[in-house]
Amino acid sequence: MRSKFLILFLLLAQLTFGQNKLSIVFIGNSITQGKGGANGFPPPTHAVNYLKEQKGVDDVAFVNVGKSGSTTVDWLPGSGKYFILATKAADSLFAKKDHQLIFSMKLGTNDSAIEGPNGAPVAKEDYRKNMQTIISELLGKYPGCKVVVQHPIWYSTNTYNRSKYLEEGLERLKTYIPELDAMVKDYDNTNPGLVFKGDTKAFKYFKKNHLKLFKPENGQQGVFYLHPNEEGVAVLGRYWGKAIAKAVL
Repeated sequence: MRSKFLILFLLLAQLTFGQNKLSIVFIGNSITQGKGGANGFPPPTHAVNYLKEQKGVDDVAFVNVGKSGSTTVDWLPGSGKYFILATKAADSLFAKKDHQLIFSMKLGTNDSAIEGPNGAPVAKEDYRKNMQTIISELLGKYPGCKVVVQHPIWYSTNTYNRSKYLEEGLERLKTYIPELDAMVKDYDNTNPGLVFKGDTKAFKYFKKNHLKLFKPENGQQGVFYLHPNEEGVAVLGRYWGKAIAKAVL
């Protein structure tokens, strides 16, 4: 009799604490794609490792489709060149019917540039429109999927590699953040429970700790800070993981 109760308890525990199976597609630019160094892993890997540590998470499958230099213009369905990467990844993960499909999006850095990336500079209104177009297409194509929108992170005001960012670019990037938050609120009304505000803290944290968390890079206006180093990608990934957990667990 005692053994029967033990078996029943274990079965109930498995049902209670092992129900969360996640499939995540990470959409982004070089910050999503990059490893921070030769021995590093990109932020999505660190985000997934964080999620796997959380109580009740049974499995996490993921695909990182971050593409260096990309803008929201590049990710637009139909006219953009990278949206198909997201759908190919999602198609394989959507087949896992016992998993919750999630899209984690972090775009905006390259949109904010003065010149260089495709479509830059992107005005805040167009940035929001592009993000909304991408998200709405995903929601329509993958019923029941969830989208977590991560805030872009800080970069130094002398950032100027092949593309030109500088202070003007950073100020434009800052204008994107209220647009993202307002967009998420709109989805709360039109598609409740599907689109979530992701990380909001990394921007300030990376600004404050840029010497520690970024790779120093030589540019046309001196040493600039744009891409996280190995420690930085780990920190950023954890921020993303916490935001995803808060949104969907």
